[in-house]
Amino acid sequence: MIEETFVRLRTHRHNVHRYRQLLKTMLTDAERQFIESRLLEEESAIETLAILEGASGSAEPGTA
Repeated sequence: MIEETFVRLRTHRHNVHRYRQLLKTMLTDAERQFIESRLLEEESAIETLAILEGASGSAEPGTA
């Protein structure tokens, strides 16, 4: 279960990075709004997973 959570966190972080890169490009207002919305959803998902993992008492590998 913990490994699955780490995979999900990594996926969400990758998506955040991708969306931030897209926001640096020329976009229509509609595209920018959509990407900003998706970015907020991904960041929220990361926070939720981090809270759930913190509540279970585990820490992400590689962090102190």
